[in-house]
Amino acid sequence: MEKQILQFWKENRIFEKSIQGKSETSRYVFYEGPPTVNGSPGIHHVLSRLYKDVMCRYKTMQGYRVSRKAGWDTHGLPVEMEVEKELGFDSKDQIEGYGIAKFNRRCFENVHKYLKEWETLTERIGYWVDMDHPYITLENSYIESCWWIIKQLWDKGLVYQGYKVVPYCPRCGTSLSSHEVALGYRDDTEDPSVYIKFKLCNPLSFQKKTIGTLLSGESLDNRPLYLLAWTTTPWTLPGNTALAVSDSDEYSIMKGEDDYLIVATQLIDQIDIKEYIEMGKLTGADIIGLRYEPLFNPHDYNVVRISLPSLNAQQTKDNLDYPVIGADFVSMEEGTGIVHIAPAFGEIDFENGMKKGLDFVQPVDLKGRVTGSYPFAGKFVKDADVLVLTDLESRGLLYRSGKITHSYPFCWRCDSPLLYYAKLAWYIRTTAVKDALISGNTEINWYPDHIKHGRFGDWLNNNVDWAFSRERYWGTPLPVWRCQKCNHVQCIGSKEELQAGYSKLSGEITGKSESVTLEGKQIRNPEQLEDFHRPYVDEIPVACSECGAVMWRVPEVIDCWFDSGAMQIAQWHYPFENEEEFNCNYPADFICEAIDQTRGWFYSLHALSILLFNQPSYKNVICLGHVVDERGEKMSKSKGNVIDPWQVIDSYGADAIRWNLLAAVPGENTHRFSAQMVQETMRKVLLTLWNTYSFFTLYANIDSFVPSEPAQEAYSNLDKWILSELNILFKEVTTTLDNYDPTSATRHIQTFIDNLSNYYVRRNRRRFWKSENDSDKQAAYFTLYQCLVGLCKLLAPLVPFIAEDIYQNLVLSWDTSAPESVHLTDFPVSDEKMINRQLNTDVELAIKVSSLGRAARAKAGIKVRQPLARLFVKATSKTDRDALLRLSREIKEEVNIKEIVFVTEDMLNTADCCVAKDGDNCVAIDTEISDELLAEGVSREVVRRLQNMRKTANLNITDQIISYYQADELLAKVLVDFNDYIKRETLSLQLIESYPPSQSYQEKHQISGKDILLAVIKAD
Repeated sequence: MEKQILQFWKENRIFEKSIQGKSETSRYVFYEGPPTVNGSPGIHHVLSRLYKDVMCRYKTMQGYRVSRKAGWDTHGLPVEMEVEKELGFDSKDQIEGYGIAKFNRRCFENVHKYLKEWETLTERIGYWVDMDHPYITLENSYIESCWWIIKQLWDKGLVYQGYKVVPYCPRCGTSLSSHEVALGYRDDTEDPSVYIKFKLCNPLSFQKKTIGTLLSGESLDNRPLYLLAWTTTPWTLPGNTALAVSDSDEYSIMKGEDDYLIVATQLIDQIDIKEYIEMGKLTGADIIGLRYEPLFNPHDYNVVRISLPSLNAQQTKDNLDYPVIGADFVSMEEGTGIVHIAPAFGEIDFENGMKKGLDFVQPVDLKGRVTGSYPFAGKFVKDADVLVLTDLESRGLLYRSGKITHSYPFCWRCDSPLLYYAKLAWYIRTTAVKDALISGNTEINWYPDHIKHGRFGDWLNNNVDWAFSRERYWGTPLPVWRCQKCNHVQCIGSKEELQAGYSKLSGEITGKSESVTLEGKQIRNPEQLEDFHRPYVDEIPVACSECGAVMWRVPEVIDCWFDSGAMQIAQWHYPFENEEEFNCNYPADFICEAIDQTRGWFYSLHALSILLFNQPSYKNVICLGHVVDERGEKMSKSKGNVIDPWQVIDSYGADAIRWNLLAAVPGENTHRFSAQMVQETMRKVLLTLWNTYSFFTLYANIDSFVPSEPAQEAYSNLDKWILSELNILFKEVTTTLDNYDPTSATRHIQTFIDNLSNYYVRRNRRRFWKSENDSDKQAAYFTLYQCLVGLCKLLAPLVPFIAEDIYQNLVLSWDTSAPESVHLTDFPVSDEKMINRQLNTDVELAIKVSSLGRAARAKAGIKVRQPLARLFVKATSKTDRDALLRLSREIKEEVNIKEIVFVTEDMLNTADCCVAKDGDNCVAIDTEISDELLAEGVSREVVRRLQNMRKTANLNITDQIISYYQADELLAKVLVDFNDYIKRETLSLQLIESYPPSQSYQEKHQISGKDILLAVIKAD
């Protein structure tokens, strides 16, 4: 059915018509967060695409023009990594040896390999988005708009290059932005927990300084004096050039058998220095300025030694200084109160190195390997940890070694541990607009609301400059050129600017069509630039605006999160074209992605919009939880718990998946997913709806029903009730969807479907096929018809396939002037005149009492088919009693009792009652069964068996039959006494006590412990 609907939409261009039919002045702007197409889509990708589709379809049916431009995120390391894997590469050297042009061509092909899969799944799940005119981040037009954005920020002084400690992936060979780091933290990382001894220089001078005032007259002997520091990263110890203490806190000198240790007094018990005794106390201020011996003197290990204020100069120093400094970040909650400082690693270390003029030692290369001639040289840093400790232990400098489990960041792309390096990178000065970022957030509606000032608000409050350059290949090239002569840098914001800069070079270069070189490099005329990627753009020189010399592009590309955040502009190739389209589609009314995008796409959109236009990029955002397996575990290939979306779609259809993901939990919660859950959703909801629809069409076709409204007096109480509930449902669903809450919308609809099927239809079944009153039957038909058509329109944004199928059959088969698709109709609006709150309350009470009555029967072990004499009801008020009296016929039939009796709770305590309670409501049944009631129960059981036999014999529902039976005297008497009732209920022209003819369909049964032979045969 769903495939047929897809074909219908495609052939009749229903999606396009849903947009074209709306006014340009009634736009509802949606931004598609571009998925990274570096692999096949998974079931978790269905969730966000579903929520986007629901809201866009809903707003379209409300009359808005909702253009939906698809987007594909095609740059970045995820793509590069897959190509590296295909080629068997594990380093950047191999890529450059292979050739950047060839490598990037493989990246391009890799992206397009998966694009088709994404398009196919997107279409199959019913996500309406314009895939014929998508924005693709690898296209030249998109890249050019990104260049323009960077140029705008450059001209505002918001782009700079500087030394900072950046999170760096040695496997990928590139820096990460702070929001990328947030994607890869693991809370269960095990690292060393080690206490290291740093030997003070000339401890006798320290003794003279402190003796008398600190040690109460007791002097130090010639044993060595150490500062004890704690670290979880032994591999950084070769880069140590300082120790930090808290100047205002107290430290103790501890005497051991062979040496002295200085530690924070407050942490002595935590460190557990049992073999040492306290000699005296001093403050951190007394220690500041002392010097200690290096653990690893870089002069001895051939390691780069440079002074931080002169990082670019790469100046070496033979004699490094190793001071004790004061710092306010020193913690008295863990460690020793003495912190090891390695300015080449760690942001705080770097800042203090710059502030204090510390020496800079970098013993690790950009592949994460230890350099120099250390015993552990050539090892990856994490592998070097144990060897570093072995070396220190051999020299008596390792006091204690253990393990610690803590949170540590890993590369979200390749899963390698991140290192914090002091290195040059290009930054966007987002801290310059921090207040505007925070203020802009107050204008955004977040769903759920707590994200606004929680996860997203915290992120903005702790904003740092955006490290947006990457030392990679497959990405938007950073449009910055550097002069080879005067070191001037300039940003180029378009291909036209690039052409102008190129044209200013000497005539020996410009105007030539043949291949030429400059400064030993192959050069390219921008007019021939058909691909804006590396290495082609790297081959274009421009004239320096300062000295006229040659400028070449710097090698970096930009963060792919910048690409995705630029979509609000670059999807239109603004400002180079489509200015009106951009103006009409900025800012967005709605965006939606998973919660990790608070520090990803949500942030990059917001930051670029504030930086460029000083206003938020979007007004409403749904922030979704993640999809996990049925045990709550994250899906991964290694665990073998990844669910192929196609297997579930092929088994149960897209609508069942959609309803399950929408209704199971609120959008912001973690979504447990399994095929079994989808199957249960299909059974409980969609099949219930389908069976109700099938029931209607079956009898409507039999009676040649034509929709026409009957007289008001023809409507029964239950007709009025369900129509009232329908109009209340219209209001509830509209309210919840206006609040970007599809989950509540589905749950309201689910409750209505249950009431419609399991109460209204069940209570009125007889009216459709046995009522001899034409107006009564017409009222029942028209009521159910209105409910089903109303449901079609409510369901259209949520489960678009089943809604379309039912609409096509119910509406277009009678009204050829109606819109050709349910998705071209208006979303239902409640008719207040149809709402009867008192009637709704009355029926709700009747349903509850009926449910309690059936519960009491179940408790007593008496089937509902067995009539009982009385239902005892303890009603809490006269209002309730009056309501129950008005609906007494429905309750009697539901519970299958003859009389309702109102009682007090005390009156229920009799031996012949079985009681059921729900809060203040209390119901009981009279369990005494007379012979007459027993006989009636038997007759109902006979009817049930005959009805089932009709189905088994493949008789049509309208076929009249002749029924036969053979039974003992007691059962035979019941069939005689209830002959007319049984014939009427089973469409039997005759009910004959006789051995049945051979051509009849026969079954043997036991009823009330008695054998009976029943047979049916179609009447001539």
